[in-house]
Amino acid sequence: MTPRIELNGITKRFGSLVALDSIQLEVAPGEVVVLIGPSGSGKSTLLRCVNGLEIADAGTIRLDGRVMDPHAGDIDRQRSEVGMVFQHFNLFPHLNVIRNLTLAPMMVRGETQAEVEARAEALLLRVGLHDKRDAFPELLSGGQKQRVAIARALCMRPIAMLFDEPTSALDPEMVGEVLAVMQQLANEGMTMLIASHEMGFARKVADRVVFMDQGRIVETGTPVELFDHPREDRTQQFLSKVQRY
Repeated sequence: MTPRIELNGITKRFGSLVALDSIQLEVAPGEVVVLIGPSGSGKSTLLRCVNGLEIADAGTIRLDGRVMDPHAGDIDRQRSEVGMVFQHFNLFPHLNVIRNLTLAPMMVRGETQAEVEARAEALLLRVGLHDKRDAFPELLSGGQKQRVAIARALCMRPIAMLFDEPTSALDPEMVGEVLAVMQQLANEGMTMLIASHEMGFARKVADRVVFMDQGRIVETGTPVELFDHPREDRTQQFLSKVQRY
């Protein structure tokens, strides 16, 4: 089976800092892979390379077997293949919710307003926010903004979804409503690559957990393998701190 996402030797430097060091990773269709690790371990940079927001210094990225070329003239179309949900929402503040969802499909894919709006309406129902279709982001809670951001990414009909610490900017009481939407996506078979500090969520939804440190993949395994029986000393050290309470 062709991987939905394939990273082969991905290296990224920022000056003297090696943010990613020869990353090898495959995500199968329908698989949920959760990236964990300390801040600065390279999780966000990895996601940004997959999405084309950062250009790797070495290595190749394939989406459904097709090489992602950041220098190609159709890079926006390539990037639209993977939906990206950011830590701080990144909604357009001057556009209401429905326009936040419909703008990119119309501009990047050339779809008509009527067909995109119908899909956007259905997605807002799916994330429980149809009553906010005409609201502006400033009137939404953090959890509502993040659910709109998920719906906006889904409106592009991506082959995979990337989540960069999607709950870390939320009040604790709002985390659950966002994780519930992500759980639903996982149950429906969406391919997902998630950077998260939510260990309980990772244990519950991940098919595979990847522990990163200093730009490298230290260890990978099922949630039971990695959380309950970590092999590497660095993984054990990290988990002893984050699972202490």
